[in-house]
Amino acid sequence: MKSTVIRFGLALGVATLLAACACHQPAEQEHTYFTPGLGEIMAQSAARHAKLWFAGQAKNWDLAAYEVDELLEGFEDAATYHRTHKQIKQPIPELIAQYMDQPLTGLEQAIKDKNLPAFTQRYDDLTAGCNACHQVTDFGFNRVTRPTFNPFANQAFGLAN
Repeated sequence: MKSTVIRFGLALGVATLLAACACHQPAEQEHTYFTPGLGEIMAQSAARHAKLWFAGQAKNWDLAAYEVDELLEGFEDAATYHRTHKQIKQPIPELIAQYMDQPLTGLEQAIKDKNLPAFTQRYDDLTAGCNACHQVTDFGFNRVTRPTFNPFANQAFGLAN
C-alpha cells in the first residue's frame, strides 16, 4: 500500500512536470537575461573592496589592479541597470561619478606606482567615498570599513615565489 502511494505520487509529479514543459513551447528561441539587483552588485563590490585591501597590503599589484577594474565594472553595471533606486533622489550614475571616480583614479595611480602608503590612503579615500554615498542616499546604516580579517581562505593574496 505504502509503495503504491509513493509510486502514484512520483507518477503524478512527473506528469505535472511533463505537462508544464509541453505547455511552454515558444515559437522562437526565447532569450532571458538575468539582471542583478543593486544589492547584488553592491555585495559583489564589497567583496572586491575587501580583496583589493588584501592584494594591496600583500603588494600584489597585478591583483590589486584587477580588483579595481572589477569594481569599475560593477559600478558600470549599477549605472547601466539601476539608473534610479527606491527613494534615492539623484541618479545612480551621477552618484558613482561624484563619489567613486576620484578615489578609484587615485587607487589606480598608487597601484601603478606600487606605492603602499599611497595605496593605503587612496583605499581609505575610496572607503570614505562609499560611506558618503551611502549617507546621502539614506543607506548610511551600511557602513564600509577596512577588513579586519581575510574571509577568502581559498585565495592567496601574496605573490608567488
